[in-house]
Amino acid sequence: MTDTGRVHDFKIYKEQIREKIQKHIRVNGDSGFQGIVEYHRNSETPKKKTKNSPLTKEEKANNRRLARERILIENINAILKVFKILALKYRNRRRRYGLRANLICGIYNLGLTG
Repeated sequence: MTDTGRVHDFKIYKEQIREKIQKHIRVNGDSGFQGIVEYHRNSETPKKKTKNSPLTKEEKANNRRLARERILIENINAILKVFKILALKYRNRRRRYGLRANLICGIYNLGLTG
């Protein structure tokens, strides 16, 4: 990708990641990923209310369920951003990125069990 500056996650998904996710994997996105169903059938995003149609009780309950599922990974992402590997541009050797990311995730997991 040759974009400079900020790029929305959904644009990155459409251009690079879409083909790498297998069809049986379930994808939960936030409201910024509206329309992901066109690219990945096994996905779910919260329902937005509109000016003329408020959400029903079932839609609100479904949105709460999605939020409960997503908050766990969002909290983990926030913790991993402390290590700056997810927050900043990675400036080291690309082939070592996976190794370093796995090491940082291992440190996080060790903190959970210790």
